[in-house]
Amino acid sequence: MAKDGIGIAVVGMGFGRDFVPIYQAHPRVGTVGICDPDAARLDEIGDRFGVERRHTSLQEVLEDEAYDAVHLLSPVPLHVEQTLAALAKGKHVACAVPMATSLDDLHRIVAEVRRTGLRYMMMETGAYTREFFYARDLYESGEMGTLTFLRGTYFQDLEGGFPDYWRAQPPMHYATHAIGPILALTKTRVERVNCLGSGRLRDDIQMPGGNPFPLQTAIMRLEGTNLAAEVTKSWFQVARAYTEAFSVYGEKKGFEWQQMEDEDPILYTLEPNVPGHRGRHARAERVSPPYRPDLLPAELAPFAAGGHGGSHPHLVHEFVSCIVEGRPSAIDEIVSADWTAPGICADLSSQKEGETVAVPTFG
Repeated sequence: MAKDGIGIAVVGMGFGRDFVPIYQAHPRVGTVGICDPDAARLDEIGDRFGVERRHTSLQEVLEDEAYDAVHLLSPVPLHVEQTLAALAKGKHVACAVPMATSLDDLHRIVAEVRRTGLRYMMMETGAYTREFFYARDLYESGEMGTLTFLRGTYFQDLEGGFPDYWRAQPPMHYATHAIGPILALTKTRVERVNCLGSGRLRDDIQMPGGNPFPLQTAIMRLEGTNLAAEVTKSWFQVARAYTEAFSVYGEKKGFEWQQMEDEDPILYTLEPNVPGHRGRHARAERVSPPYRPDLLPAELAPFAAGGHGGSHPHLVHEFVSCIVEGRPSAIDEIVSADWTAPGICADLSSQKEGETVAVPTFG
């Protein structure tokens, strides 16, 4: 680590371009490089943000001693091997979701992080949105009371313009946006899962030997609690606008994600029972969760209202901080595996018509 701060290479200039200026602004980052196999795209982003260090291959980055860490924002099929390669070269790793798409690969990454003693963080946006901070604070203050139920939902349509590998990908393999906030709030893991596929992919969408379901929906038992969480993820053939949502219901208050993305969430308050009336009234009000620049260094505050619910600067700050402070990240290799494995196990359950599948432990 250089005296002027750590060196980080951002790998993948599609989604990755959003993170470049945040790393540049972070007070504990001294060197920022970018990497993408598309030289034209690399130069476009490099010129836009004034980045001098540009690489067309990950291998170049891993051989460069100027970098302490990499932030991988590459296609999903590359996540595992790129993560392992970076760790083997002594680089700390931040990786876009998902960590992996098989249980074996989750175990491989956990083992390599432990062997090397390096830092790993899966960059799950859902655990750092303004909505999550609001719901978390509401719950931890006691205002919600004892929790009764949680729901995570992620609808996205992938027809047109997406790489072919997405068509073979089971929806639940990419469910951390729905699962992560639930587990972050309850500070637990999924013990077991039952999942069903719903609908059937059209013949022109299906890939040979690939996933047959446009949507998968699961019930997950949260370990050490009496709570169940419902998680639903879709890729195709669902007439619903894009949403990454979670809702949390307690005995006193409930936080419910908005139906339309330009609306605000709803806060329900269960009012006292009125003698002579059947049932208690739940008062509903729209709430506007604030962005949280107060949780960031002053240099990152201008990014607080950015993409994915303002999550990006919080993710960057946590990753940089865990390296500088020499501690595990908030979404370290164990937490990352705990948030990813339920979706993999849910897919296995759906292949067996909802049979219960136990989720392995990684600690």
